[in-house]
Amino acid sequence: MSAKRAGGVIRPVKDLSALVAPGPGFGQRLRLDPLLLLAVIGLGVCSVITVASATVDDIPGQPNYYLYRQLIYFGVGLLLMFAVSRIDYSRLRELKFGLYGLMIFSILAVLALGAASRGSRRWIELPLMNFQPSELGKLLLVVALSAFAVDRARRIGDRDTTARIMLLALIPAALVMLQPDLGTGLVYLVIALATLFIAGTPWTHFAALGALFAIAVTLTLVVAPAVGVEVLKPYQVNRLTAFLNPSDNPANESYQLNQSRIAIGSGERTGRGDQATQTRLNFLPEHHTDFIFAVVGEQFGFVGTALVLLLYALLIWRSLRILTLAKNLYGALIAGGLVAMLMFQVFVNIGMTIGIMPITGIPLPLMSFGGSSVLVTLLAVGLLQSIHAQGRDSASGKGFGSTF
Repeated sequence: MSAKRAGGVIRPVKDLSALVAPGPGFGQRLRLDPLLLLAVIGLGVCSVITVASATVDDIPGQPNYYLYRQLIYFGVGLLLMFAVSRIDYSRLRELKFGLYGLMIFSILAVLALGAASRGSRRWIELPLMNFQPSELGKLLLVVALSAFAVDRARRIGDRDTTARIMLLALIPAALVMLQPDLGTGLVYLVIALATLFIAGTPWTHFAALGALFAIAVTLTLVVAPAVGVEVLKPYQVNRLTAFLNPSDNPANESYQLNQSRIAIGSGERTGRGDQATQTRLNFLPEHHTDFIFAVVGEQFGFVGTALVLLLYALLIWRSLRILTLAKNLYGALIAGGLVAMLMFQVFVNIGMTIGIMPITGIPLPLMSFGGSSVLVTLLAVGLLQSIHAQGRDSASGKGFGSTF
């Protein structure tokens, strides 16, 4: 005999299959999607192995400095993921104003109190990590925008609704770009577009947004510099355009891209292992963060990169599956925003390492070293697991059978 909560009332449940899908699996006992959990753990293992091998010579006398921290980040992140998976995500809708305000406040706090590094001010220094509020802002924006969209669900076709949702995303995106962090700012805009798409916004609105985006890019990259107005810093413009002609200036703007391509190409089929000179001799910059996929390619070759891509495919597939299982619109919007966030980051990060996307500094989720990125991504997975569990319970209660 067990019990099940429905509409705030505890009622007895004689069949435990109403709470979990059939089978004794570990993930099912915890009301988790086992394949999503497998993808997360698999990527975590790949990250720890890659970070350990890539950074063994980075800090003299401390070969495991980055390894131990990455293990701590994943350990804490998994605990947070399990905790979040047990909450009722629908309750977050009531906190939309507070969560949105927290996001804006934390981003502003960085501009005032953040530590400067390499011309950017993105982090707040804490004892065990450098906390990056813009990373947490991605998750808070998904939850808040989804709530705002649900509130206007009956008017989702109005231009006013589209304008409000985009404005709510543009404000934090602009603040993040001031740090400057162009890549994260773009992630915020992608989250807003995904929210509008899942909510059912007419295609004509997306066409209008596309036209506005094209005009903004033209004004930023062409018109403004021509009249002496510097919207983006010169190095940002160079990084955004260097991938179009990587051989023009291989010692400066194209250096990172060329070293990344050399690393991936030299790995061939099974990788170079300890002979990965691009990584070990520090020719490849940011090898444990932005360019960690290039490290995988050099050290583990095609086999290693294929494994990582398969794990990401599994992660995205299960996340999309959870979107379809959501018990309400709010859950579907959160899942859609999180999937868009993950897909965009994976595509842009891997794309920039192989030369098909500009270098924007976006980390590779669950692979790049970094406490903020790892913790926020695992919190996002916890929300997906919460949506999965409640969607499965709702489907079982309605007699829809297996939701695998």
